[in-house]
Amino acid sequence: MFAVELKLDEVTAALNKAVAAMEDLTPVMQSIGEILVDSTKQRFGTGTSPEGVKWAAKSQTTLNAYGARKSNRIDVRPLFGPSGALSSQIFSEPERDQVSVGSPRIYAAMMQFGGLKSAFPHLWGNIPARPFLGISPTDSTNIVAEIEDWLKSALG
Repeated sequence: MFAVELKLDEVTAALNKAVAAMEDLTPVMQSIGEILVDSTKQRFGTGTSPEGVKWAAKSQTTLNAYGARKSNRIDVRPLFGPSGALSSQIFSEPERDQVSVGSPRIYAAMMQFGGLKSAFPHLWGNIPARPFLGISPTDSTNIVAEIEDWLKSALG
């Protein structure tokens, strides 16, 4: 058995730079968050999940409930309510080693996962899951490309 000890200043400097860059990934997490926020907002235009599955249409009960409100603003597109807030309020929170993407709207989880009136009596009917958050195959490709670009930049 033999051992090789590498003592090149350039190599050591490059490795130290890589270690330092990996200690705080906030910059790349911010870029990944922007990718996911953009693609999530685009899903509202297509009415599809990250996997490309079409969202369930609004029920007639929902359309009737919106029509009974004072504003009478009825948008037949799934996940577009009278305020239109859900589609515009998607944000990311980058941290040192992760990024969270979501919406502060109180009903966002119900729209993402769905719910049954039997479990949530305040609902006017069952809510089908309409996943709008997640990572699509295109998102994965874009995230990998962003990480590669960030690594090239971080390592000089």
